[in-house]
Amino acid sequence: MLATELQKFIVILLFGSLVLQSFIVLANPMNVNKKANLFFGLFLFLWSSFWFFDVIALCGLNTGFVLTQIIYILQIFTPLFLYFSVVFFINPNYVFKKADLVCLILPVIYIPLMLDPPHNIVYSMIPISHNLPYIAIVYFKIRRHQKRIETISSNTENSSLQWLIKITSLLFVTIIITEGYELYNIFIEKRQEHLVMDLLFLIIVYLTSYYSLRQKEIYPLDEAQRKELLEIELKDEGQEEKKKLLSDNELENLKLKLTELMETEKPYLDGELNLIKLAGLLGISAHQLSYLINQGFDENFFQFVNGYRVRHAQKLLSEKKNQFSLLGIAYESGFNSKTSFNTIFKKMTQQTPSEYRKGLK
Repeated sequence: MLATELQKFIVILLFGSLVLQSFIVLANPMNVNKKANLFFGLFLFLWSSFWFFDVIALCGLNTGFVLTQIIYILQIFTPLFLYFSVVFFINPNYVFKKADLVCLILPVIYIPLMLDPPHNIVYSMIPISHNLPYIAIVYFKIRRHQKRIETISSNTENSSLQWLIKITSLLFVTIIITEGYELYNIFIEKRQEHLVMDLLFLIIVYLTSYYSLRQKEIYPLDEAQRKELLEIELKDEGQEEKKKLLSDNELENLKLKLTELMETEKPYLDGELNLIKLAGLLGISAHQLSYLINQGFDENFFQFVNGYRVRHAQKLLSEKKNQFSLLGIAYESGFNSKTSFNTIFKKMTQQTPSEYRKGLK
């Protein structure tokens, strides 16, 4: 049957693509995010094992009981490598702690069940379903990172890990669909084809390949600067007041000085402006600048800088003699892409740049 042949082709594509991609990520040709890519490459390699048995069967081979058990056990650790890759993407200076042993609780529970399953459903469900809690944790961890990165960078397009948010969301939904299909197979009607699920996974694999190989270094700074930025904590909304880094008089004086700097020297036109650079221009530490923007302007660094960029863009859009395209205006205003320009402009003005320009006519 055509569907069966297509199924075999997709299985081979899935397995081969994941193995190849894992080797490329482990080789890390761009030499970026070294620890994160090490764990992500191992995650991809273990992920490929979920189609290993299908490929072996297509070759007319048998793995044997012992090898089968070993592979099933290794599959239990697959989401752990995804989790720690995200940990190192977010904090390249992360050091393993005893608390990380908590991540082994689920594998320790599942391994005995895999070795002596009370029912065949265990073999079918556990290797896939136990990924769900880890994927959920990864999702929320990246969301927290996205808030944090806005406290130190004015351009988060290459550092927000938004692609991993999309991938984990797709994985979560696809795994739930796959588990539902497995339950249907076990309790209602036995069907061998997993064509739809494998197609979904193939899409996820190629999206992962596209984005992961384009991921730049999230903290492209020297070690001292990186450490300083990583130490800057998120503003805790549950606290009434952060520890004072500046007196009230210093805060007011620096507010005036920062406002003057932004309006005269226009550092926001630098698309790579970050907390360290602006703090250097102002002559204070990155911690102090973060405190100044949070307490003095009630904004984070990302909001503060991009507010100036949007106002600059509005000025350019309002000039009748201005012949710049929208992309040209984006670059002239300090944005690094048309996508980020449109997204941020609309978020701050409730209009896209083109809508704003049309409204002026």
